[in-house]
Amino acid sequence: MSKIWRTMRPFSFASAAAGAIMLPLAAWAFNEAPSLAEQVAAGNLPPVDERLPKAPEVITPLQEVGVYGGTIRRFLSGSNDHNSILRFVSPQGLTRWKPDFSEVIPNVAESWTVNDDSSEFTFHLREGMKWSDGAPFTADDIMFFVDDLLNNSEFYPNAPARFVVAGETMQAEKIDDQTVTLKFAAPYGTFLTELATPLAQEPVIWAKHFCMQYHPAYNPDVQTMVDATEAVEDWPSLFRLKCGEVEAPNRWANPDRPTLDPWVVTGDGYSAGSTQVIMARNPYFWQVDTAGNQLPYVDTLTWGVAQDAQAILLEAIAGHVDMQARRISSLQNKPVLSQNAEKGGYRLYERQESNSNVMAIHFNHTHKDPVMRELMTNKDVRIALSLGIDRDEIIDIVWQGVGEPWQIGPTAKHVLYNEQLGHQYTEYDPERANEMLDAAGYSERDSEGYRLLPDGRRLEFNVNYTGVEMPQWGDALEIIREQWAQIGVGLNASSVERSIYYSRGEANEHDFMVWGAPGGLDPTLSPRDVLAVHPQASWFAIPWTRWYLSGGTEGQEPSESMKKRLKLYDAFKAEADQAKALDIFRQIHQIAADEFEIIGISTPPNQFGVVNAKLRNVPDSLPGGWMYPDPGPTLPQQYFYAE
Repeated sequence: MSKIWRTMRPFSFASAAAGAIMLPLAAWAFNEAPSLAEQVAAGNLPPVDERLPKAPEVITPLQEVGVYGGTIRRFLSGSNDHNSILRFVSPQGLTRWKPDFSEVIPNVAESWTVNDDSSEFTFHLREGMKWSDGAPFTADDIMFFVDDLLNNSEFYPNAPARFVVAGETMQAEKIDDQTVTLKFAAPYGTFLTELATPLAQEPVIWAKHFCMQYHPAYNPDVQTMVDATEAVEDWPSLFRLKCGEVEAPNRWANPDRPTLDPWVVTGDGYSAGSTQVIMARNPYFWQVDTAGNQLPYVDTLTWGVAQDAQAILLEAIAGHVDMQARRISSLQNKPVLSQNAEKGGYRLYERQESNSNVMAIHFNHTHKDPVMRELMTNKDVRIALSLGIDRDEIIDIVWQGVGEPWQIGPTAKHVLYNEQLGHQYTEYDPERANEMLDAAGYSERDSEGYRLLPDGRRLEFNVNYTGVEMPQWGDALEIIREQWAQIGVGLNASSVERSIYYSRGEANEHDFMVWGAPGGLDPTLSPRDVLAVHPQASWFAIPWTRWYLSGGTEGQEPSESMKKRLKLYDAFKAEADQAKALDIFRQIHQIAADEFEIIGISTPPNQFGVVNAKLRNVPDSLPGGWMYPDPGPTLPQQYFYAE
């Protein structure tokens, strides 16, 4: 009996959610898209029953069995918006979320079993399942990832933390072509849940028969390929260029790369110069509906490439976007989108926000400047800065009065709710803030009333934010600048392109970073604001994160508080008993509440997206978040256009 981890509160759709069922299929006559039937008739494709697994996964459509045809149009923002593709085309990991975000279920794996202490997971694959080029998908592909990539120090100098337990990297044993066991050095109670998240698809994204040509263990002449490829320095970079990686534009750049996705890229794929990305149906996709129709229903996906969110908004208003929330879901856009819905031929759907805060300030506790580091690691200073923010004013002006003052942490309805973590120091009290800053040693001021650091510099913060994605952050920062001026603190904010934002953060070259805070509905899945575990998002201490992920060989040793939390986190991941695991996480949250490392502004409002009025099997409301990479878990392959 397989053990499935459940920590999420379920959502509800208006009607039955799309999901998988197991039916006897031997007597079925499978159906396929007309375009594929034409290729079969021309001798260019095998018959559909030879392209499908022996027992394909059967998907119950959300509303009704669909029909084939049509194109879904979406838009990307610039050359680094790859996650928009991932969110729609995924999930194709070994496991996936049920559409209501309530539990994990089999996906690429047909089933699994777990040993008694949750340290070994045996996955049973679908017999006859194929990659998009028709080559068999077998246990050898997973073994290729584990043996030749994950445990290869050239490819992964530090293996991803999700595949490391008790300091040892995951191992694998092939049982037969359809069975593989993944093994850990200690219990890993959350592994099945981890596999359902968007960044844990590595075991099944690299086809051995294709990618082995870029690996020295299989191609002794790979260096010749490296030398002949511009901007490539070694075989791992060549491999990633040609085969992609789990979260990067190059995953969608090479049309020759086989995948298990419902659609595959065509033409030139997604690259820095792309003006459009086109994806065509995968003729070997491994799911069917309850009538035996091979999915997906829709023929093609197209992504236009826009340079800013305003351009995407205009495309949506004009009716040129068929299903999308990304880049257009801010409250400010809702009135104009609602007013133009009938003319544009679309309707709005609700995106239930999983974040805990719409905008969080991540002070850099590992700042390179020792004077600034001393400032930001002083808890009284952080409290004063929080008390110096009038959140009600920001919520009224920037978020149209929707939201309530909030720091970080699970929502009040969540089983892990911690009132202190969410509510502390959210009141506006500039008088107390001034007193605390004076007492902290920052009482000296310049001629303009701004406080001075011990070395005579003005006490002020320089911050970048991604204005393309969230222009509201710029508006909020301007209000905070005015409010902090009343307590003698300066603030300079500037909008930068997303890649610059990330490069500065990863280089630890920031005073503080502004981003949304996860953990409202997914606190155990995305704990990056209470634990230094995410190398591209735990902005309050990136060097601490590197220390943790490298086992102490890189980065900076964390504070004692953080080391205690990281030890608890390791215990949480190992604990197979849900009740005990949740108690461990409550300890993590309480320590984080006592430390008060991050400042939040407001609970996030539910967002929305647009969907073509003729597009069916799209839920009226769905979870929205990163760990539930919406709308992927609702299975867009079962969306279709009404005739």
